[in-house]
Amino acid sequence: MSVVTGALGSLGPKLLQLLHGEYKLHKGVRKQVESLSRELDSIYPFLHKVSDVPWDRLDDQVKVWAREVREASYDMEDVLDTFLVRVDGGKNNSDSSSLKLAMTKLGELFSKAKARRDIAAKIKDITKRLEEVANNRQKYKLDEIMCKPLAATSTIAATSTIDPRLKAMYKEVTQLIGVDKSSDELMSMLNTSQQDHDASDKKMKMVSVVGVGGLGKTTLARAVYDKLKSQYDCGAFVSIGRDHDLVKVFKDILFHLDSENHKDIHNTERGVELLIHQLREFLKKKRYFIVIDDVWEVRTWEAIELALVENNHGSKVITTTRNVDVAKASGEVYKQKQLSYDDSMKLFYTRLSRPDQKFPDNHPDDISEKILKKCAGIPLAIITMASLLAGKPECEWSMVYNSIGFHTTDNREAEDTMTILSFSYYDLPPHLRTCLLYLSTYPEDYRIQKDSLIWKWIAEGFIDGKQGTRLFELGERYFNDLINRSLIQPVENGWNGRVESCRVHDMVLDLMRKLSFDENFIAILGDNVEGTPAPSSVRRLANQNRIAKHINSDTMVTGMPKVRSYTAFKCFIDSQDQFLRFKLLRVLDIVHCSFEKGCHLEHLGDLLHLRYLRIRFNGSSPELPIQLGNLKLLQTLDVEGTLPASIVHLTELVRLCADKKVPDGIGKLVSLEELRIIKGCSDKALKFLKELDSLRELRVLEFATYDGADQSMQRDFVKSLSNMQKLQHIDVYDSPWLADTAMWEAAGFVLPRPLHYLGWHAIRFSKLPSCINPSALPILAHLQLFVITMDEQDLKLLARLPALYYLDLTTESTVTASNINAGDRSFFQKLTHFVTNAMVQFEQANEGDTSISLHMWNGEDAMPFASRKGNKSRKVVPSGVMPNLQVLYFNVHLRALKDNYSDYYGNIGLEYLPSLRELKGRIDHEDVPVAESNAVLVALRDACNVHPNHPTLQFCLHLLR
Repeated sequence: MSVVTGALGSLGPKLLQLLHGEYKLHKGVRKQVESLSRELDSIYPFLHKVSDVPWDRLDDQVKVWAREVREASYDMEDVLDTFLVRVDGGKNNSDSSSLKLAMTKLGELFSKAKARRDIAAKIKDITKRLEEVANNRQKYKLDEIMCKPLAATSTIAATSTIDPRLKAMYKEVTQLIGVDKSSDELMSMLNTSQQDHDASDKKMKMVSVVGVGGLGKTTLARAVYDKLKSQYDCGAFVSIGRDHDLVKVFKDILFHLDSENHKDIHNTERGVELLIHQLREFLKKKRYFIVIDDVWEVRTWEAIELALVENNHGSKVITTTRNVDVAKASGEVYKQKQLSYDDSMKLFYTRLSRPDQKFPDNHPDDISEKILKKCAGIPLAIITMASLLAGKPECEWSMVYNSIGFHTTDNREAEDTMTILSFSYYDLPPHLRTCLLYLSTYPEDYRIQKDSLIWKWIAEGFIDGKQGTRLFELGERYFNDLINRSLIQPVENGWNGRVESCRVHDMVLDLMRKLSFDENFIAILGDNVEGTPAPSSVRRLANQNRIAKHINSDTMVTGMPKVRSYTAFKCFIDSQDQFLRFKLLRVLDIVHCSFEKGCHLEHLGDLLHLRYLRIRFNGSSPELPIQLGNLKLLQTLDVEGTLPASIVHLTELVRLCADKKVPDGIGKLVSLEELRIIKGCSDKALKFLKELDSLRELRVLEFATYDGADQSMQRDFVKSLSNMQKLQHIDVYDSPWLADTAMWEAAGFVLPRPLHYLGWHAIRFSKLPSCINPSALPILAHLQLFVITMDEQDLKLLARLPALYYLDLTTESTVTASNINAGDRSFFQKLTHFVTNAMVQFEQANEGDTSISLHMWNGEDAMPFASRKGNKSRKVVPSGVMPNLQVLYFNVHLRALKDNYSDYYGNIGLEYLPSLRELKGRIDHEDVPVAESNAVLVALRDACNVHPNHPTLQFCLHLLR
């Protein structure tokens, strides 16, 4: 499904479903359905062709026709789904008496007969509507219009408009703010410190600057180019853009490299192959500096790279791009940073003030901070907001801020901003445009959970399944692609560095809201949201009111009969439950809302089209009704409160997230891919662990056991694990299990090969299980493990896990991994986060020996640390120990250490960790004066200060009980 095609792609299979004998359609109706299916087959390829063209380049008549088809497709799908639901039935009669069951079946016969009569009339209406659509396609000769080359339109547009990004290429250095530090970093990456006399021995260096549109990539590249171009024999700065002609690109490069000898190059008829050869010949013996600005595709860069000769003259190449994949393909990656707060403020007031004026002394700090927060350090956003406020008295800034956004159309700077951002949007394939537009549902600055977003995409039908690939995995690719294209901002978990959510910059959000409004994709009700479409045409509705007031009315509900998606953020929901009467709802997402006391949710069972249901409350939660069992099409159920027993009849359920225990019978949900139970798995944990054996499709399993698990329960769990071989994520927490590793292995303990997340702090193994090894778990990235007894071999085995980037290791042993050599490249090579309860030291035995040892001390055994002279210079020493480690967390056993080795604090060995950014931990200070604890903190801070990266320090004092 895409914004353009609507539901058209799903109609064909549903029409074919109607032809099955079980639906008993009359012969005449069957013929109409067959005819309708053929008509759709002729329309869909053409509409799909339309969807591949950027919307801003389509002929207006084509746009009108496409909108007609899209709206018709949604209406058709609603009709078909309503019929299928009515005939297949939604009521759960498992608990009814025999008499009630017989009466219910009799009623269903009459209902199904009426449904067949209704569908016959509806099919007739649909056929007539499609005939009108087909006639309009011929009447307006849309096929001929679509056959016209886009280049003609683009050329006409190019003559009348100027790309707003060109201004960045010709901005005076004196006008630039905040570019000095970035340009120094970029020049450092280019290795420009070497002198010209040894340049002939240098390899060519390529660096790619990547970041969101409007971040100032072109400005930065131009600043560096202007500073350094005089040091090279020749240079070129060429911007290519989304719609480029490679022939023109190569001609532009040649012209800029030597305008005198190539002054007529644009008048020649040479092709790409000849131009590449000409470029290579020209560059063969020269030291050159070339900037290729605004690269959109990897294949474009690969073609340009063919012309760049490696001649060991120390040449430099910079590319700029919004796409991380392009950046990685075109050299070392420089991720451009946003402006600091000070630079943002300076740029903001520079744009507001005339050159001869000083910054206002009495500006309203609170609104200025709000404005700068909205801009988030993006220069283009700051310039745009300043232009919107320019000339207005400061007392009106709040009103302007609250009433307008970046999409304001009566301001040139705002128009330029939207134009620049729209390039990224229209470069997306149709399916990604749809997924990105859907983010306009969310409020500003909202932290969007990745998993919930992907499951909503699935429920909306935005993700088309491919054979052998799960829908969620496709959704993850879509999510990552939007990140790589710099259109959404990844938000990492502060503790383990995993990307679990995202945010949308206000500039992008404003563009998405504008496009959503224009295309009737999503209607938004809320503060600071301008306008809504006609209620009768609304299909997706988001309410973003943040004040406690009734969010619905009978008029609104009855006036929006086509709503298929409803989302409410931080709203107050009254007891009348009008939103439960949107009968075509597929997605119902109630997030952090308050419910009026006495509010009931029985009507949920009537929403038979629901695919996605999430209800997360503020305060007390209404009781979840037994009628949830009626929702036969439900795919995602994410709720607070006690789950009714009827949910075990939801056989289409693929995701179940609950904060309380699940009822018996969970093993019936054989389609489940994700099961998360936050507060205890079940009243009967033994039965729950047995029933897991039936859930063979599970990809994610997360649960808690408050009373631990005895050996019988552990055996059941081991048996279930052996049958869940599609698991990628396992998390068991809360009450500890005392696990005899030998017993588990005798019971057949194995872990699924696709596993990439294993969180088992609650399971305390007597020794390291043999199935946790590099060959059995090649993609394990996150590991939380409690092993009572460990030795050097176990630690080195964990160190060889090839994909591990996060390790939280608890042990009661003292362990030393010795003789770790940089050349071995086998000791936690990808690890970025290391958390342990032990006290750690990285040690080099002597200066002549390049190997390193890692000590982990439990504070009770003989201390493994040897007294040594510290590395006074604290320069980073190359080593093979955790070369990518950024975060180190460990415990300091202060009393035990005080009695044995007071020189530890300054000799942790941080100099062997070249990537370290954060040092964290806990100081156990029982029976130790506070002054000595503070002395430890001072020593640790000194160790951080002398490290080249100056890692941050965050230790807490802990009193053992």
